[in-house]
Amino acid sequence: MTVDTRRPGLGSWLTLVRCEAKMVVRDTAGLVVPIGLPLLILVMNASAAGDEVVVNGRTVLDVYVLPLVLTIVIATIGVVNMPSFLAYYRRAGILRRLSVTPASPAMVLIAQAVVSALQTIIGIGVALAVAVLVFDANLPVRLVTALGLLLLATAAMYAVGMIVAAVAPTPNSAVAIGLVAFFGIGALGGLFGSRETLPEALATAGEWLPFGATVEVLSDAWAGTPIEPLHLMSLSVTVLVGGAVSAAFFRWD
Repeated sequence: MTVDTRRPGLGSWLTLVRCEAKMVVRDTAGLVVPIGLPLLILVMNASAAGDEVVVNGRTVLDVYVLPLVLTIVIATIGVVNMPSFLAYYRRAGILRRLSVTPASPAMVLIAQAVVSALQTIIGIGVALAVAVLVFDANLPVRLVTALGLLLLATAAMYAVGMIVAAVAPTPNSAVAIGLVAFFGIGALGGLFGSRETLPEALATAGEWLPFGATVEVLSDAWAGTPIEPLHLMSLSVTVLVGGAVSAAFFRWD
């Protein structure tokens, strides 16, 4: 008997991405929350922020509210949504079955990352459209820099999500651990108010963690002020550590 060792082609990849997209669309909460929650926070804070100019023609809404809203979009998808799907596939034996086919279980990881990235782009696009068209928000002073920082921040949040997927034994536990991680790094990073109200040690920790670092770098990009190397280092280290830890502990079955 001859074993077909051909690797999956482009058609197989596109089919897998479409299947992943359908799974995400069917998960109503996972589809709505990453878009609805940031929009709710945007609407609640936009009026209170006012149109006071902070720096370089950018207002409080631009420099403080929008970076927080976009960080929430990235974090909910990367830290909460994506790990739950991967944990479900492992629990259902999908990853194990793929390991004995020409396809690789890693294809599922890549396809899920692609779909999560598309969902992130949609969430960010919707939030920016509402902010600009409804509340007269401004685009970043350093637009190209902001796009690069969004990519880095997304990679950092996905790295955290991969750690969650690696250690969570079940889909429900993946959601629970992801939510704890999201609210934990969010609380220290300014999700519930300025970090300045926190004790100094906690505020410093929040600045090192990916949520707070993302808010800070996006705020700097919007304002056109220099990016703190500390925050870039935080996000880069998160990507490296998250990749190493998830690679060491991730189980296919």
